[in-house]
Amino acid sequence: MSQKTWRIGVAGLGTVGAGLLSFLAERPAFAPAGGKVSVTGVSARSRSRPRPFDISGLPWFDDPVALATAPDVDLFVELIGGSDGPAKAAVEAALKAGKPVVTANKALIAEHGAELAALAEATGAPLLFEAAVMGGTPAVKMLREAMVGDDIKSVAGILNGTCNYILTEMEATGRSFGEVLAEAQRLGYAEADPTMDVGGFDAAHKISILAALAFGCAPNFAAAEIEGIEQVELLDIAMARDLGYRIKLVASADRSPDGVLVRVHPSLAPLAHPLAQAGGALNALFIEGTRIGRIFLQGPGAGAGPTAAAVAADIADVMAGSTRPVFQAPAKSLQPFTPVDPSKSVGRAYLRFLVKDEPGVIAAVSETLAEAGVSIESFLQKPVENADGVPIVLTTHAVAESVLKAAIERIAGLPAVIDRPRLLRIARI
Repeated sequence: MSQKTWRIGVAGLGTVGAGLLSFLAERPAFAPAGGKVSVTGVSARSRSRPRPFDISGLPWFDDPVALATAPDVDLFVELIGGSDGPAKAAVEAALKAGKPVVTANKALIAEHGAELAALAEATGAPLLFEAAVMGGTPAVKMLREAMVGDDIKSVAGILNGTCNYILTEMEATGRSFGEVLAEAQRLGYAEADPTMDVGGFDAAHKISILAALAFGCAPNFAAAEIEGIEQVELLDIAMARDLGYRIKLVASADRSPDGVLVRVHPSLAPLAHPLAQAGGALNALFIEGTRIGRIFLQGPGAGAGPTAAAVAADIADVMAGSTRPVFQAPAKSLQPFTPVDPSKSVGRAYLRFLVKDEPGVIAAVSETLAEAGVSIESFLQKPVENADGVPIVLTTHAVAESVLKAAIERIAGLPAVIDRPRLLRIARI
């Protein structure tokens, strides 16, 4: 257990970087293992940008790679972001130099985690990334440390606070996706280009990391099936609530004998379920093991304070000399998981149709679904003012995705159906 002063280099001085610097200045001896932390270098895109923390007294590096390899830096913290470019170059440089790395970069770990793990283990340098998933809520530590004695079957939850905020506000206020997104951007919940969040890619990076930790494999972001929330309409939110559900963007990873299915898509959760109750910008996660059963985590998934706390916790682990594989197994044994064909997935679904207001339409839809092998669980018809037709909504019993999509194609061709049926899954939670 070292009592030395650890010299820290921090690359990336945005919200999290500023929060970390403030924390380390206030509590340089925060780590339970003893010793102190001293920031001996910083790097960012702009030196003159206004920041809540004074960096004038800190050594400045224009190049984060130079910071990562500086002789007076013992531990490198990467908060730049992005799967490639300067973030990847700086992390690789630090690991090659045998220096511990702490990062909050989910894209980097999800897309290059296996190769970085191999590099870290080859040089004996710890690589920690608690802050990459769920901010200050310890999902990574739960899977990498607390549940190594169990066999994980699935992980599923809400991993993007921006999407959760938007869906919560749409339901609460009756405003459209575009209106709430604009507000989220003004409040700082969403970026000027919100594609990574609302397109589901941020959540996909995070669930890819959790799947790797849960199942002892290499991250396989390319295999994730991704759908964002851009197409979620107020009508679907209202109809789902009338049926006893709330729409959430759910990220899930399920293991079966055939492989692993990783998905991100808008899903219906029962109103009384903990995922449905997690509102605003909260994150929430279920982990299911064969021995422990189900564990539920909920907490802030972003923000200066929570995410900086997660970074600090990883720094403390390095100071304590904690060592373990980057993922659940040594890097040399990591292989990308075998993706499961999503068309073979079986689950329940929500379908919405806009149909002409004429006799026999419901019977035609029901008969078409029955002929295709889809069984209806519940049905709702609710006229909407100023609509071109009558929306009808139904939920199905469990059915193979391939069967369901074939049925949708047949229904879309019915003369009385005005537009293409809308499909949402009902979360398997």
